[in-house]
Amino acid sequence: MLRTRLMSSRVLDPLERTSEILFGIIMVLTFTGSIRVADAGREDLRTILAGAIGCNLAWGVVDAAMYLMATFMTRARFRMTLKAVRNSNNPETAHRLIVDLLPEELSSALTSSEIESVRRRLNQQALPSTEAKLTRVDFLGALGVFLLVFLSTFPVVVPLIVVREVRLAMSLSNTVALVMLFILGWSLGRYGGQSGWRSGLSMVATGVILVAITMVLGG
Repeated sequence: MLRTRLMSSRVLDPLERTSEILFGIIMVLTFTGSIRVADAGREDLRTILAGAIGCNLAWGVVDAAMYLMATFMTRARFRMTLKAVRNSNNPETAHRLIVDLLPEELSSALTSSEIESVRRRLNQQALPSTEAKLTRVDFLGALGVFLLVFLSTFPVVVPLIVVREVRLAMSLSNTVALVMLFILGWSLGRYGGQSGWRSGLSMVATGVILVAITMVLGG
């Protein structure tokens, strides 16, 4: 998490966006999946929908708060590590601290002299005078987290609202959820340089398994 946030200047990176949308879809599917089509009426459907929307609303708030907490602690941890590098009298210790901040693929490509050059440049820079704090961008990120979790509910529940025949509504809702999962997997796979089709199908399979596990555990 520390390395990801340090390397990204975006409010939310593609992996974070995908994770939040996936979470929202899984949450709503655990509600709609509990509907027994043969026995369900419109009143039962309304109760399930209210529960699904309310749950995603609450978890959107919780996720946004956790995002702010993680962002603050990441920034504070980096500041503490930077101080430790500057205050260390042992270059080898400072080198290990610097390497720990970098992805393994990058740190393994650096020589000792290059890491030492980074240490010297860090020592020449002045530390910010203010303590770690949250910024406007961080709160925008938290808002993005909330909206992604909450709004991802609606494409799945819209068929249940507008279609009166329960069996057809459930079929359309499940289809929308599967399509959303596939699109998420496709975009994430392309972002990571992988096959879009394979990633999309893997995301669908992962989503279905996670929903099944959540329902079995009573989620």
